[in-house]
Amino acid sequence: MTQTTIPGEAVSLAELQAVAGDGTKLRYALMEMASKIPDAIALGRGDPDLDTPAYVIEAAQAAVADGRADAPTPVAGLPALREAVARKLREQNGIPVDAAGVIITTGGQEGIFLIMQALLDPGDEILVPDPRYSSYDQAIEAAGGVMVNVATEPADNFDLLPSAVEAAISPKTKALLIVSPNNPTAGVVSEASLRGIAEVAQKHNLIVISDEIYERYIYEPSVQVSIASLPGMFERTITLNGCSKTYAMTGWRVGFLAAPPEFINVLAGVKSVLSGYVSPASQYAALAALTGPQDILAEYKDIYLRRRQLMMDGLAEMGFTYTEPQGAFFIYTNAASSGLSAFELSYLLLKEGHVLIFPGTAFGDKWQDWLRISLLQPEEEIIEAIRRMKAVVERRRK
Repeated sequence: MTQTTIPGEAVSLAELQAVAGDGTKLRYALMEMASKIPDAIALGRGDPDLDTPAYVIEAAQAAVADGRADAPTPVAGLPALREAVARKLREQNGIPVDAAGVIITTGGQEGIFLIMQALLDPGDEILVPDPRYSSYDQAIEAAGGVMVNVATEPADNFDLLPSAVEAAISPKTKALLIVSPNNPTAGVVSEASLRGIAEVAQKHNLIVISDEIYERYIYEPSVQVSIASLPGMFERTITLNGCSKTYAMTGWRVGFLAAPPEFINVLAGVKSVLSGYVSPASQYAALAALTGPQDILAEYKDIYLRRRQLMMDGLAEMGFTYTEPQGAFFIYTNAASSGLSAFELSYLLLKEGHVLIFPGTAFGDKWQDWLRISLLQPEEEIIEAIRRMKAVVERRRK
């Protein structure tokens, strides 16, 4: 692959430094820079590059052709889709929910915003794992909430420890966020930790938000356990999930939340004035995804596993360390051996190597030496990205 030069300085290092304290703005600034590089290899965003299953697309086309896509649905979602989600959560996750406890959202991002608007009063504290996906920051801030970080550590495979959760609780603490598998670390909260956290949540009367958007991509020996399935937890848990990551449907914008029906009714009230119902064509596509053949998910997982191994081998050759990814399609790697901060390294990898990777500081201030690498490019592109990364790192080490 021939490498070209950057046509002008798309985004300067100074401009990046100006937004370094805002993870979302930093990611978008790097993506803007990458958009000006014709041969950039994007290992930044978390949007699957695989094709949406054909039967999902056909279901949406049929809904458009016969007029169903033109008919409004209830704000909480198409009844058949809500039932399909509830059945999936009962059968696969052990969550005791029916259709009345489900709402369909315009992607997981809207789900995050709805939760915070309905749950938090100004000054309420919410415990958030560190590092974390920074879109939660904006949603919490918009609701007037206060984010309190709970440290997770590489030595624990980024497990969320009950002792760390309990130590962060104050009289103002209202809720706890769990993201498992985690973005950016690819860690999975262990069953032992989840059971301990469940005890802490009940003891301190906390609401738990469990973001399980990456749940179908967990790698052995890790296992997926939904905290809402544990005794006494459904009544105090909001489970967030969706079709975007599982079925490569990011652009279709279909997420879903499960919680006690009275809270779902509150969410529907907020959604009715915010955005109304989700696109019917997308809802019929999601219905097909959930009720159709699931064999393709094993194919997707095999693809991610191969890419994961390629990147782990490449990082080891560069002298970078990492905790083995337990789920999702990211690798969180310590690049301190490069001699540069992750912020500087990500800039140089993009400017000189034409590889887009996000620095750990986009997910928390303390992660100065870390990079989050997504695995959402074909194998040949990942091999080329590793070659370019090695060249940049070797030049800087000389």
